[in-house]
Amino acid sequence: MAAGQARGDASVIRAVSPADHDAIWAILEPVIRAGETLAIPRDMTRQAALSLWLSSDRTVRVLEEDGAVLGIFYVRANQMGGGAHVANAGYVVAQHATGRGIARRMCAASLDLARAQGFHGMQFNFVVSSNVRAVALWQNMGFAVVGRLPEVFDHPALGYVDALVMFRAL
Repeated sequence: MAAGQARGDASVIRAVSPADHDAIWAILEPVIRAGETLAIPRDMTRQAALSLWLSSDRTVRVLEEDGAVLGIFYVRANQMGGGAHVANAGYVVAQHATGRGIARRMCAASLDLARAQGFHGMQFNFVVSSNVRAVALWQNMGFAVVGRLPEVFDHPALGYVDALVMFRAL
């Protein structure tokens, strides 16, 4: 298996380069504009989105297949100080590539990366409950729902929905 190649497929997970910014924005923009899964402003600009996702407190990776970036994820400390041993991560898959196991491969890679960085667990702070595919995937990847925040996310079609706090030990 080639260095950086993900588990038994032709995809490669690698560090982000400045040449990836257009592809990253092409992935992020429709998800941001839809406003259904990320707790960030729907009118966020390209520069603000790239600054957020590529901020220096995050280790960012892309999943590339046949030269095309199909997903982006980050790993960072969930908290500072006494909580810095727990990781947090975020994932976005290109809309045209959903249903192909990309989020699963990125999650597995993020868990490996978090372990390599010395984290003891991973926590997702705000999983929108109506994002049922993501909730099911994270549970399949070993995450448990450890909290429910009632009606804290204003979904553009569903109104106020719950967000879940999910955790797994590494």
